[in-house]
Amino acid sequence: MEATKTVVTVEATVNAPIEKVWDCWTKPEHITQWCQASDDWHAPSAENDLKEGGKYSTRMEAKDGSFGFDFWGIYDSIKPLESLKSTMGDGRKWNVYFTLQGNTTFVSENFEAESENSPEMQQQGWQAILNNFKKYVESK
Repeated sequence: MEATKTVVTVEATVNAPIEKVWDCWTKPEHITQWCQASDDWHAPSAENDLKEGGKYSTRMEAKDGSFGFDFWGIYDSIKPLESLKSTMGDGRKWNVYFTLQGNTTFVSENFEAESENSPEMQQQGWQAILNNFKKYVESK
């Protein structure tokens, strides 16, 4: 019997229309501007084939060059301006939901935790990236 996977959720309310939030989330030229958990990291490149079966990939690196990795996966389902469901490169599921709330957009992500780091640590890292996304979109 397979062990139950821990699902982690992060959320943010972005003070921007859903179309702008969607564009900043899905276009590589925007992804490279916000996809890092701390100021000593960056995302030098991103690709996004925004279709079911399409691949997304973001290169994430420490600015000092000491460490880096490719975050990637394949889209399982895309509902424009509503949701993105995918399977990450290591087989874990990742879902993102966009909900219009008046003049703001509520973004909710849930993903299956990996076993290397604690779910709490993963939640903090993913929340930091989502907070960077919110800051980036609201400053544009």
